[in-house]
Amino acid sequence: MSASNTPQYVIAIDQGTTSTRAIVFDHDGSVVSVGQKEHEQIMPQAGHVEHDAVQIWQNVQEVIGTALGRGDVTDRNIAAIGITNQRETTVVWDRHTGVPVYNAIVWQDTRTQAMVDRLAEDGGADRFKAITGLPLTSYFSASKIAWILDNVEGARARAEAGDLLFGTTDCWVLWNLTGGADGGVHLTDVTNASRTLLMDLTTLAWRDDLLAAFNIPRSMMPEIRSSSEVYGEAEYSSLLRGTPIAGILGDQQAATFGQAAFGPGESKNTYGTGCFLMFQTGEEIVHSANGLITTVGYKLGDGPTHYALEGSIAVAGSLIQWLRDQLGLIHSASEVEKLARSVPDNGGIYVVPAFSGLFAPYWRPDARGAIVGLTRYSNRGHFARAALEAVAFQTRDVLDAVNADVSASGGVPLTELRVDGGMVANEMLMQFQADVLGVPVVRPVVAETTALGAAYAAGLAVGFWSGLEELRANWREDHRWSPSLAADERDRQLRLWRKAVTKSMDWIDDDTEPATEA
Repeated sequence: MSASNTPQYVIAIDQGTTSTRAIVFDHDGSVVSVGQKEHEQIMPQAGHVEHDAVQIWQNVQEVIGTALGRGDVTDRNIAAIGITNQRETTVVWDRHTGVPVYNAIVWQDTRTQAMVDRLAEDGGADRFKAITGLPLTSYFSASKIAWILDNVEGARARAEAGDLLFGTTDCWVLWNLTGGADGGVHLTDVTNASRTLLMDLTTLAWRDDLLAAFNIPRSMMPEIRSSSEVYGEAEYSSLLRGTPIAGILGDQQAATFGQAAFGPGESKNTYGTGCFLMFQTGEEIVHSANGLITTVGYKLGDGPTHYALEGSIAVAGSLIQWLRDQLGLIHSASEVEKLARSVPDNGGIYVVPAFSGLFAPYWRPDARGAIVGLTRYSNRGHFARAALEAVAFQTRDVLDAVNADVSASGGVPLTELRVDGGMVANEMLMQFQADVLGVPVVRPVVAETTALGAAYAAGLAVGFWSGLEELRANWREDHRWSPSLAADERDRQLRLWRKAVTKSMDWIDDDTEPATEA
């Protein structure tokens, strides 16, 4: 490929939970080149999960260079930059120096549960749900900001003096990419803002009463903008000098956008570190009665806000990492399918990976991981198979909640599931997913839908793509898995799975884990 002066591509920065990637896409939505680098997972004690935000920014710069080099592309060939990111993960830094006051606290982190419990004493876990669409849990950003202010020496005084900024990692990357302490743009998009427990879903603005509830100074908060508009340009000294940064979407909203699931009733499921099913509800805010989150799906420039229901599963791909890193059952994640195929079934083992409690649709912070059904017959293959099946079973639980909410509002239950993320390469998992759902599972040709969604949002803002119909035309089916498991066997396995889930609950008492909050 030869470089020219005509912008032929869009680049997406995908700042994920385990790695950061830069991906160059052409006008057909095909991948041109990729740069990727993992960052350290810092777990100083049970329930604590952190990232080094400085390392993440360094990796962003490195993967941009790798992607441009591998694609023989320069800044002159790039029409726009899109950003997508791990949501809820919280960075607090000094606006004058750009130095974070503490490690980024990751969405999986549960150290703020005691704070959340205290807030729930007045109004319960749904205290702010009518405003934000979210239950009170440690998952979202607000309590993480408060923890940093309350536990890092001098942080609260600096914040109240106006010296500190907050952002999820999209905001952190954008601020640095546009100049950092020397004029960096401090803003986020509506999808990320909707995951903080601090934004009003209707007005798309920060709420003073919510900021007060968590004791967070308003001066820390970024400006909230749409998901597709020009926010600024990459600073001159960067490899993308002068290129407009024109799209931001939280990772799951980006994956949905990349799947061309734009309209009401369209959905996708992403299999990454966690697992996230998004169901678009259009311009209507639908509040779930079955344990789902109401969130912003996307907003294009001055266009209407589109909303979605989401089922968030904390542990999916990270369960396979656990088999590799903590148990040593496999040497690489790609080995898990072969190991799982070494046995005809799960041998009666069910793994409930409630490492940080159970997310949707249960929302049980008191749950912890459980492995049930062990016998002397159990072996490594059964563990591997049960781990993969746990991902599919959790997705079935969320899909049941989606269908219940949709049916209650007069809609049509899901008839097929579009899938993406790293785990969709696992053929065994995808077939079992279709079997346990009882509906077809469909994988697109371009599986990098998270980065693609961010690229689409950026490209739309600068006219690289003309509109949503052009993006729909880019979507192509790669493979379809149809259910083949007998209904009575599916029901039997679901019954045992749900029985196993109950065994993970009510584990955490006041003295179960060491105190994690001052």
